[in-house]
Amino acid sequence: MSRRGWWLFAAMSLIWGIPYLLIKVAVSGVAPPVLVLGRVAIGAAILLPIAVRRRELAPLRPHWRWLAVFALVEIVTPWLLLSEAETRLSSSLSGLLIAAVPIIVAVLARFTGTKDRLSPARWAGLLVGLGGVALLLGPGAPHGETVSVLEVLGVAVCYAIGPLIASRKLSELPPLGMTAACLAFAAVIYAPLAALTWPSSVPPAKVLGAIAGLAVICTAVAFLAFFALIAEAGPARATVITYVNPAVAVILGVVVLSERVTLAMAGAFLLILAGSVLATRGPQAGRRPGGEVPAPASVAPGHPAAPELPAQRAGSGSSRSPG
Repeated sequence: MSRRGWWLFAAMSLIWGIPYLLIKVAVSGVAPPVLVLGRVAIGAAILLPIAVRRRELAPLRPHWRWLAVFALVEIVTPWLLLSEAETRLSSSLSGLLIAAVPIIVAVLARFTGTKDRLSPARWAGLLVGLGGVALLLGPGAPHGETVSVLEVLGVAVCYAIGPLIASRKLSELPPLGMTAACLAFAAVIYAPLAALTWPSSVPPAKVLGAIAGLAVICTAVAFLAFFALIAEAGPARATVITYVNPAVAVILGVVVLSERVTLAMAGAFLLILAGSVLATRGPQAGRRPGGEVPAPASVAPGHPAAPELPAQRAGSGSSRSPG
């Protein structure tokens, strides 16, 4: 990978590891619907003009129904659930739980018509990863956190379903235009919800800064950088950030917010990470006949991280990807 590719990889590993920290700061001053509206509206305002200039919106029209479903599953529902969960849950634990996305993807793919067979190693990965999740829900889990943990797991399920919809119904669409349109759709959905929970006074500067950071850095800049990384390094290498983001989230939560990491959390992280690696392995020790290591099934945008966009899977980016 080139020097530019390594810089983009490092940037994405950090950028999609910090949303959990910023969400935790933001929900201390505004309600979750207000937070999500700020993020999607500002993100759409930045990306829509770029998509218009590249003429990436017109091809979306025949697919608007599936685009709406994709936006509901990938942005509208999970971003609200995650924000709501972090009103009670630490940012580090939230980031850790999102690491389960590849495991959920492997399960869903197995039962939704894929021809990819689950090998014994992949079955072991599923069991190991689920054991890590169970450790967080066990008797040692703090009181009152179980519901929040289930909310974040719901986010992980959404992030796992989104790429399946994209790959089967939206695979030929330009990714930047698709992202901009979905953010704009989410903003329309959240406008009335945010109006009902609008703060009575101006939030503190740190809250406004967190919302701005989520919108500009973790959404608009993140998607542009991710598409550039795919074009530079290919989808397989680009999606390795799936395994780096949770560690960044945990480190930032501990260093910046002084969050406590328990032995159960550390053990669960190792189990989920190991399970994700095993569960997403391809045949022959994870290698294809040509020697290419297959990419994990999705990237947990952060989003909220973002899914691996299917239009980029077949090659190392295309003219649709920013350079």
